[in-house]
Amino acid sequence: MGTFEGLSALVTGGASGIGLASARLLAAQGARVAVLDRAEAAPEGFAVHVRADIGDDPSVVTAVEQAVSALGGLDVLVNSAGIGAQGGIEDNPDDEWHRVLDINVLGLVRVTRAALPSLRASAHAAIVNISSIAAAAGLPQRALYSASKGAVLSLTRAMAADLLPEGIRVNAVSPGTADTPWVNRLLERADDPAAEHAALAARQPHGRLVSADEVAAAVAYLASPGAASTTGTALAVDGGMDGLRLRKEG
Repeated sequence: MGTFEGLSALVTGGASGIGLASARLLAAQGARVAVLDRAEAAPEGFAVHVRADIGDDPSVVTAVEQAVSALGGLDVLVNSAGIGAQGGIEDNPDDEWHRVLDINVLGLVRVTRAALPSLRASAHAAIVNISSIAAAAGLPQRALYSASKGAVLSLTRAMAADLLPEGIRVNAVSPGTADTPWVNRLLERADDPAAEHAALAARQPHGRLVSADEVAAAVAYLASPGAASTTGTALAVDGGMDGLRLRKEG
């Protein structure tokens, strides 16, 4: 039997990148998986695909209700949906700050709020939020994105404190720079994509981009009943970027 046999999971942003990798791994380990995404094209291999804009609360409430109904309950929520942002503190206008925070932070709030009644009925309830290395390390030209992911990290710990008495565990995964569609779009827009890729890989101690499947493995661990004593933590999947200070040879 798989790790998630008999359990149901909802993954936001599940049509691509880290969300899709997480949904696939949970399904491979036995979960019935619902994918929530604004994309019209439904990824194959999942119990249900619901369309929603996590920036719109009525859309979220309807989508979560549809997912839970199709799944017959809910045990795991993976909050992976989010958007990127570039620039320093003065490079984005108020409207862009509001947009990114609305999706990356309030979007997570909306989905979790809608899912909580169903999670409370589960004996193995777990929430995993996708934060980022940007929440803990100062990265250049990522002021807005870092602020949003720092909020996700703090929110994860506050949620864990509030929901532990109800039997709901809450953790986060903090990926380093990952090989995802968003990062690939950034590389395509660079003056020298190959040089930019090499620079991003070099700043991570293990010398390469993180894969979406590696992040998904961390998500699956934190969501699994085997991690029943783990809550309020953030698991870094960043090639050592946050904690290691390697000495250069020569």
